[in-house]
Amino acid sequence: MLSRNKRRRMTIRGLLSLIVVFVAARAFLRGNYEHLFVCVLTLALFTVPIFVDRKLGIDLPPALETIIYCFIFAAEIMGEINSYYTKIPYWDTMLHTINGFLMAAIGFALVDIFNRSERFSVKLSPLFLAIVAFCFSMTVGVLWEFFEFAADTYLHMDMQKDWIVHEINSVMFNPDGLNIVEHVKIDSLIVNGEDWIAKYGGYIDIGLIDTMKDLIVNFIGAVVFSIIGFFYVKSRGQGKFASAFIPRVRRTLGLKEKK
Repeated sequence: MLSRNKRRRMTIRGLLSLIVVFVAARAFLRGNYEHLFVCVLTLALFTVPIFVDRKLGIDLPPALETIIYCFIFAAEIMGEINSYYTKIPYWDTMLHTINGFLMAAIGFALVDIFNRSERFSVKLSPLFLAIVAFCFSMTVGVLWEFFEFAADTYLHMDMQKDWIVHEINSVMFNPDGLNIVEHVKIDSLIVNGEDWIAKYGGYIDIGLIDTMKDLIVNFIGAVVFSIIGFFYVKSRGQGKFASAFIPRVRRTLGLKEKK
């Protein structure tokens, strides 16, 4: 018999899946196959927690699994299809911060699972576990930025969103060719006969500011959970907040915990 938490997670996944199916059907009828692909990808991502639970024997806490479903839905359906990335300020920032937090939790769990197993004789300190969790989260964040850059470069997308800049600081404008920064304020700008200052208020930075902003908020999320995870291990699992985000391996895999 399913537990209350299990039924609640299945209900949330089912409701979100129904919405995605509806959006997919609408995209198909309108001939928008790009949105249809996003919906299919979303449904595929919804199966990842199920695969992790059933095939890998890793028990995802209810809070973590629920947030994963909501995160996927918010990123793909609300962000990509409903254009929340451009319509709602800081939507992308919020998701990258949550991603940094979640990836640190997953990275922390991956190492802590082996750290508590009787199969391994090495005992890792709480500080080392926190550092590994932080590094894992930042690595995932960097790899995602690589993916965005590749998509923008080769598929002509705009995943690394542009930002309006009002001045340029560069050594390229130094009249003597020296490595001294020249500060150039953009007061007028005509592109293809169009006045960009009047229309947009400045020039565009292609992706750099967005990338660095995403990595900075990923860093914040990773640091927050790494600190939480550190004290969680320090008290050996007494922290209720951290335990709500840290997956555990079921003992059926033979990974018994050290006493």
